[in-house]
Amino acid sequence: MIEDVLSQPHQLGDALWRVEAAGIPGRERAGGLVVCGMGGSAAGGDLAVAAIGARATRPVRTVRGYSPEPWLTPDTLVLCASYSGRTEETLACFEAAGKVGAQRVALTTGGPLADRAREEGVPVIGVPSGMQPRASVIYMTVAALECAALCGAAPALREEIEAAGATLEDLGVHSEPDDIARALQDTLPVVHGAEATTAPARRWKNQLNENSKVAAFASELPEANHNEIEGWRWGHDHAPLSAVFLTADAQHPRVKRRIELTAGLLEGQGVPVVRAGARGESAVAQVLSLVMLGDLVSVRLAELAGAAPEPVVYIEGFKDALGSP
Repeated sequence: MIEDVLSQPHQLGDALWRVEAAGIPGRERAGGLVVCGMGGSAAGGDLAVAAIGARATRPVRTVRGYSPEPWLTPDTLVLCASYSGRTEETLACFEAAGKVGAQRVALTTGGPLADRAREEGVPVIGVPSGMQPRASVIYMTVAALECAALCGAAPALREEIEAAGATLEDLGVHSEPDDIARALQDTLPVVHGAEATTAPARRWKNQLNENSKVAAFASELPEANHNEIEGWRWGHDHAPLSAVFLTADAQHPRVKRRIELTAGLLEGQGVPVVRAGARGESAVAQVLSLVMLGDLVSVRLAELAGAAPEPVVYIEGFKDALGSP
């Protein structure tokens, strides 16, 4: 797992090439982009939205479930992302999007999704096999960014994607992931994001669940200031909670003020608090730097706990119990 995380800087160029090789026709679509996926395969949609930010010119949405947005029209591009190609929710969305005549793109290593896409003449973006689905986050994010550009939902961010590699390379040799992992050891982390860092916060939560095998939760500011902070004292009395705050340069000044006040409030109640800042010059680099930092922290925390990051016994067991649709 650590090898897959450290290879993220080198995956950027390969991901761009794979999107280009799929031969996706580009034209502006009023309906924008819908990314359908689950788990690590859906993360790319959220992270693309975070990196695009205020530069979006059309809707860009992520759907986690069996049905795409009810407003879906033929003038929408639908990216169906499933690393295995067997995710039943994504396959259902693929069929539903086809019924309304929306242009579709499949993002997968193969499986039924690739088979159905090729049968129906739908472009397929191939993803390298042999890794855990959650480790393919760069491929999922780059594909979503490129599809957003192809349908006119956002400007082309290829230069930012290519330049982000240097930022990620530097992060791979930094001591920050070890320091954060030690601070979170034996705690129940709540990872806070705001604006562009909300999607990375969700990624941190998911990676702590799957790689570190710990309970973890994600929260969003400023919403948490209107409800969640009222329960922290009780929570800290009943569980070994810790708080992580993900920051970025472009956050609204009032959001930055909220982060500091919230962190200070929790520190005053004895809660361990970690602040982690995005790196890089561009929005793409900052979002991806927080993703890689969280991935490194999750693997390091697994190591400290003596846990193996790759097996997901309960997820696989649940799928077996659920059975085929």
